[in-house]
Amino acid sequence: MNRYLLPLSVLGTVAGGAVLLRDYVAGGSCPSKATILGKTVIVTGANTGIGKQTALELAKRGGNIILACRDMEKCEAAARDIRRETLNHHVSARHLDLASLKSIREFAAKITEEKERVHILINNAAVMRCPHWTTEDGFEMQFGVNHLGHFLLTNLLLDTLKASAPSRIINLSSLAHVAGHMDFDDLNWEKRTYDTKAAYCQSKLAVVLFTKELSRRLQGTGVTVNALHPGVARTELGRHTGMHSSAFSSFTLGPIFWLLVKSPQLAAQPSTYLAVAEELEGVSGKYFDGFKEKPPAPEAEDEEVAQRLWAESARLVGLELSGGSSPQ
Repeated sequence: MNRYLLPLSVLGTVAGGAVLLRDYVAGGSCPSKATILGKTVIVTGANTGIGKQTALELAKRGGNIILACRDMEKCEAAARDIRRETLNHHVSARHLDLASLKSIREFAAKITEEKERVHILINNAAVMRCPHWTTEDGFEMQFGVNHLGHFLLTNLLLDTLKASAPSRIINLSSLAHVAGHMDFDDLNWEKRTYDTKAAYCQSKLAVVLFTKELSRRLQGTGVTVNALHPGVARTELGRHTGMHSSAFSSFTLGPIFWLLVKSPQLAAQPSTYLAVAEELEGVSGKYFDGFKEKPPAPEAEDEEVAQRLWAESARLVGLELSGGSSPQ
């Protein structure tokens, strides 16, 4: 029997070390222990993946959490899971379809009618490398959901966020934004041959540009906004990429993915950090890669591009350029 103890001990040490290495590479847990007792939080796309785990983390810290999702059956189930796990009964599910301007306006109207305060808005929902789909209003799906939907939602909730200051907006972008380019002649891919990867990168670049311009407009209001690359996570977001569709890719790349790709729970830690960390009070207009502030792509810091995107986005979603988009 003793002859098996050493190999088993070595195996256990190696396995434990591998898990620790993976967690180190993935960034680890949120370094802030701050609580948000009684604060109202909205998380879009919170029925699964990073969004659900972010909602759970913030529910643990005492927040009043609103899960904003398209699929209400999954959203209600996620809310029940979070209430059961955290024993926080202030977790509710609301319908929000970011591919529908009508749905976004209805959601925002209900929130502003029912809630005097919204302290944290986490624009988490996204679609990634989907086929050439369009939204209800005719926008290319990735640009429509990842940018335009959140652009309209945020603007419609700005007055409530200002009334709740100090308050925070967190926009989930991606490292993929560095490969993006804003083609103002064809933002919705109506003239070019559709490239789903390029469309995704453009949408995530738009998120960073939106963050920069919104931060400029919110100076002096007590509302901050930052963009975030949470890391690559094992979520449903990558279901259209085909990354795991072949036995070859799963076998050859599996160990690399295991080391570098985060669990949803770990990938939710940076969002949690940006939402609660006391040391980030007043920090705005920044791009974070995990827990660390980093410079985004050069195009993401182009003020003229950011202002042009704002004006074009406002036109596309039917938002008056002055309405709800500048500090009072």
